[in-house]
Amino acid sequence: MQLEDSTPILVGGGQFTEKDVAPERALSPMGIAAAAARAALGDTGIGDKLTALIDTLMVIRIIFDSTNRPRLPIPFGRAENPPRAVARRIGANPTHAIYGNVGGNTPQKYINEMAEKIATGDVDIALITGSEAIKTAQLALRNGIELDWQEHDEGPQEDRGLGEKLSTPHEFAHGLGIPIQTYPLFENAIRGARGHTIEDHMLSMGKLFARFTEVAATNPFAYYGTRRTALELATVTPENRLICFPYPKWMNAMDAVNQGAAVVMTSVAKARELGIDPAKWVFLHGCGEANEKILVSERVDYHSSPAMAANTSSAFEMAGKRIDDMDYIDIYSCFPSAVEIACDELGLRYDDPRGLTVTGGLPFFGGPGNNYSMHAIATMLPLLRAAPSKFGLVTANGGYLSKHATGIYSATATKGRWRRESPARYQADIDKMASPEFIETPSGKASVETYTVCCNKGIPQRGIIIGRLHGSDQRFVANTPDDMHTLQSMMTEEYLNKAGTVTSSEGLNTFTPSLA
Repeated sequence: MQLEDSTPILVGGGQFTEKDVAPERALSPMGIAAAAARAALGDTGIGDKLTALIDTLMVIRIIFDSTNRPRLPIPFGRAENPPRAVARRIGANPTHAIYGNVGGNTPQKYINEMAEKIATGDVDIALITGSEAIKTAQLALRNGIELDWQEHDEGPQEDRGLGEKLSTPHEFAHGLGIPIQTYPLFENAIRGARGHTIEDHMLSMGKLFARFTEVAATNPFAYYGTRRTALELATVTPENRLICFPYPKWMNAMDAVNQGAAVVMTSVAKARELGIDPAKWVFLHGCGEANEKILVSERVDYHSSPAMAANTSSAFEMAGKRIDDMDYIDIYSCFPSAVEIACDELGLRYDDPRGLTVTGGLPFFGGPGNNYSMHAIATMLPLLRAAPSKFGLVTANGGYLSKHATGIYSATATKGRWRRESPARYQADIDKMASPEFIETPSGKASVETYTVCCNKGIPQRGIIIGRLHGSDQRFVANTPDDMHTLQSMMTEEYLNKAGTVTSSEGLNTFTPSLA
């Protein structure tokens, strides 16, 4: 079958990591994004020729623009028009300059979007790039160093804003909506679904992530490439202190990085016209996107992902492949629960001999905000070019297991006209799924559906539970009393299904466990 001229392809991928550079000499976020973009353009083999022809330039949203509750005050200023700031640095003048919305799913989501626009002729050549300079910001703030990241570039910009609202004020008041406090809720629910003891599950998580450390240790772009054993990862020590139960420090995404990654996309016809070597071409065989019921309080449960199941299924159907056909795999890996649930939905063993990452994972490779999956895709490209008959799977996750996107790649050409199924079809099925009624003012006897304990420098500070009222089975979120006995017992005894009483006062709920 003849290859269609309109078929979208990836023709370049690049990464950039900046380490051990003094803040005064370090690049700004847009400087890092531009460095990654230059690497991707250079990877095409015709970088200088291609740059001036870019008609669409998209920048993945940086972390400091991703919330209206900034974690750190950044007095350094910002790029007011990020895609134009990158374009100026690399010598491009795109017609379409786009600044993406929030989510670790967005690198794959926007590759899916650009592929569709290339296939329909709406986009000719697209550059998608992203970056973070969080390490530089932290060092500068800590040492009182002044930086100037303020820049304004003329030209139209499509700013897609924050996107979906991922938590309510009520959820946030109780501790939901902060990743390090929310993902542990999934983890304890997973432990309960598996019937693990706390000790057994800690070691299981350590075994899972030990293999990620091995990959990160060999990745030249990794920020924290240290090999660690399962026991090292699972054992709480002063260095590997508990962050939020059951996650010690080394099981959390590490975002204090300076990293960037980018890809270049075009059509088969344009690549031929420009003389891009077909050995550079990588095809998007399958793709999908889906969201969970967005609010954590409204999920079907806390140990599965209907949206991940639906969007990966759509991607495999589009590609005409199964999970067993994948030679390379990169599962989004901010916390163990994200990997465990993905494996369950995909039918993957945690110790699959193919491995679950080509990149190394956010705790070990580094977690550059919304852009981690761009590194996974950029890492996939040379692997697939070197073995044209092989296939690679990338999954991407945004929010709190909230938003998902999938890509299936190969240097083997796709067949026929490139089309993808509208995600709206299967999204409607997810939105209609039954889930417990959530109430904000619970009162009475209740039990724990899942829980976590948040620590400050390893010291327990706050208990968070998602619970169910007895009788009605309505769901609620609450905190526990902050006495040390309660908090310590939550980390050493089984609190799943623990009975107690919930009360509500002035918008805040308190769950007090029964003594027996």
